[in-house]
Amino acid sequence: MKNFHPPKPKLWQGRSSGTGQYLHEKVDFLNLETGVTLPNPGFAILGYACEEGVRRNQGRIGAVEGPVSIIQELAKLPHPRGMNTQLCDAGLITCSNQNLEGTQELLSGKVKQLLDLGSFPLLLGGGHDIAYGHYMGLRSYVDPEESIGIINLDAHFDLRSAAQGPNSGTPFYQIAMQLEEQNQPFHYFCLGIREEANSAELFDAAGKLGVNYVMNSDFHIGNTITLKKDLEEFLEQVDRIYLTIDLDGFSSAYSPGVSAASPFGFSPDIAIWTLEEVIHSGKLMSLDL
Repeated sequence: MKNFHPPKPKLWQGRSSGTGQYLHEKVDFLNLETGVTLPNPGFAILGYACEEGVRRNQGRIGAVEGPVSIIQELAKLPHPRGMNTQLCDAGLITCSNQNLEGTQELLSGKVKQLLDLGSFPLLLGGGHDIAYGHYMGLRSYVDPEESIGIINLDAHFDLRSAAQGPNSGTPFYQIAMQLEEQNQPFHYFCLGIREEANSAELFDAAGKLGVNYVMNSDFHIGNTITLKKDLEEFLEQVDRIYLTIDLDGFSSAYSPGVSAASPFGFSPDIAIWTLEEVIHSGKLMSLDL
């Protein structure tokens, strides 16, 4: 079965202005299978409609519907004032026959393809197993001596062992092990970690791997002075940044439909603040949700 699907313009529907006032009226479509390029690819949205990792991790399924649902809501929004950067839909990756590993490999190749075109990848999941394929695509694009720091807004470390196979809880463990084999440092910063969402074993793993993290109780808009210092220290250590945002990190007041919903998650304001800080660093190369 074909697992890469070119973009579908019919997904982009909304109010018609006739003057390009809404995103669905401005979006372009990039078919990565034809080799056609755009003069200024700008931001490229790539969907990852895969929940096999969530299923393997014994979570609540439904994430497969994420990319299309997000696009359908995004399409209705007004085009931001002063935004001249091109927005492209680059298609959708799906998982067949429970082949998570093959889906991650396909994702990795498409991410590199987008970067080669000069695009900024915006990936929409899907389970958090998106992170392994995404990172591998970034790693294959940058020079070997360049370091990529991972910033993860999440309630979970996602550092479970992959000894029984990868799933949505293993991506950063997989990345750490691969970097260890290559004798390269693992730069990983988690913000929003919840005590009750991670076992003692996972906290031990984070300690052994030198993971930087901020507990959810400290990840709020009233603590930005300390958070800014912590972020700047991390940003100074790396050449590039990959930002990944897991919706289950947010309070269930904002994201009730995730696999591991909790009322004790963080708020959108601190996530937006963090995103702005990372953007201002000039090191952000890719993002997924």
